[in-house]
Amino acid sequence: MEQITRKIQMVDLVAQYEKIQPEIDAAVLSVIRSSAYINGPEVKAFQAELETYLGVKHVIPCANGTDALQIAMMAMGLKPGDEVITADFTYVATAEVIALLGLTPVLVDVNPGTFDINIAAIEKAITPNTKAIVPVHLFGQCADMESIMALAKKHNLFVIEDTAQAIGADYTFADSTKKKAGTIGHVGCTSFFPSKNLGCYGDGGAMYTNDDELAKAMRMIAYHGQSVLYYHDTIGVNSRLDSIQAAILRIKLRQLDGYAAGRNFAADYYDKAFAGNAKVTTPARAKNSTHVFHQYTLQLHGVDRQEMRDYLQAKNIPSMIYYPVPLHLQKAYRDDRYKEGDFPVTEQLCASVLSLPMHSELDEATLAYITEGVLSFLNK
Repeated sequence: MEQITRKIQMVDLVAQYEKIQPEIDAAVLSVIRSSAYINGPEVKAFQAELETYLGVKHVIPCANGTDALQIAMMAMGLKPGDEVITADFTYVATAEVIALLGLTPVLVDVNPGTFDINIAAIEKAITPNTKAIVPVHLFGQCADMESIMALAKKHNLFVIEDTAQAIGADYTFADSTKKKAGTIGHVGCTSFFPSKNLGCYGDGGAMYTNDDELAKAMRMIAYHGQSVLYYHDTIGVNSRLDSIQAAILRIKLRQLDGYAAGRNFAADYYDKAFAGNAKVTTPARAKNSTHVFHQYTLQLHGVDRQEMRDYLQAKNIPSMIYYPVPLHLQKAYRDDRYKEGDFPVTEQLCASVLSLPMHSELDEATLAYITEGVLSFLNK
C-alpha cells in the first residue's frame, strides 16, 4: 500500500488551503489594506456571484447559518405558538431557532436510506396551527422538495430549506427541470462554517430567495431592522458577513463544483470497498438529487460502534457520530408530546450511524488505508 504522508482528518482544511494559498492570502491582505471590513465591496461581489451560481434573485449574507434560519422565520412574520415542522434527525440549530422565537417545533421522522424528512410524516403532522416546514438537506443531498412544495401549496405553508450541508446539489423535478438546493422553497438558508462544503475561515451564512418582499424584510432584519441608516422600521438583529470572509468565499465558490467532484470520488471509493458487506449500509442516493457528500455516513449492523471507533482511532483513522441523540430526546427539547419509540427510524439511526473522513483532498492512498482499516474491523 502507498505510504500515507499526512495525518488523516475528518475534513482537511489545511490541505485545501495549501492549494489556493496565494489567492487566499492576496484576498485577505487586500481587504486589510482597504479597511472595508463590514459590508465592503467583497461582500457585495460575493453576494452577486453566489446569486449567479445558484440562479436565484436575492442572496442576503449574514453572520452564520443559525442566524439565517432565525432571520428567515422573523421575516415571515411567524408568531409564538405557530407550529413549524422539521426533521427529528438533524443538527440542533434547525429546532433551536424555532424554539428561540417562541414557535412550536413539530418533529417528524426521516427516511432510513437517504436520511431526509419523511413526506407522509409531514402530512400527518400538519394542523391548523402549522405555518412552515423546514426540510433539512442532510449530509449533502436534497429532500423530496417537489412533494414538500405540493404539501406547502395545499396547506398554504412557508418552506424554509436548511441547505447548510448541501450547497451546490441539484434537484430534478418530474418535468426534468433542475434547481439548486435552497432555491426551491420560499427561502434557503446556509452556513459557511469552515467544515462546510463552501466554508470560510470563521463564521458566516446566507439566505436566498426569489421573493422580493421576503428579501427586503430579511435584509432589514439582518441590519438592525433598518433600510436607511438610523431609521428602524422593524425589530432586527445584527448579523453580517464580514469582508474578509466574503473575500475567502469568493475564491472558494469558484472551486465548489470541483470540491463536490472530489467528495464524490471519495464516496464512490467507499461504496465500492463496502459493497456487499452485511455489517454496513452505505448512503443511498436520492433519485431526484445529486449528492455533494458533506458527510459519508454508514449504518452499522450488529457492530459495537464504540469498539469500532476505538479500533479505527488506534490506526489514526478518525470517525464521528452525526448525530448520537434524536432531537426529541435531547434535554432541551423534551416535550410531553414525544416519547422514546415515537421516531423509530431516527432512533435507529442515532444508535447505528458512523461517519468516515470526507473532504475534497482525500487521495486514493488515504482512501485505501481508511477502507482497509474499516474492513479489517468488520471482518475480524
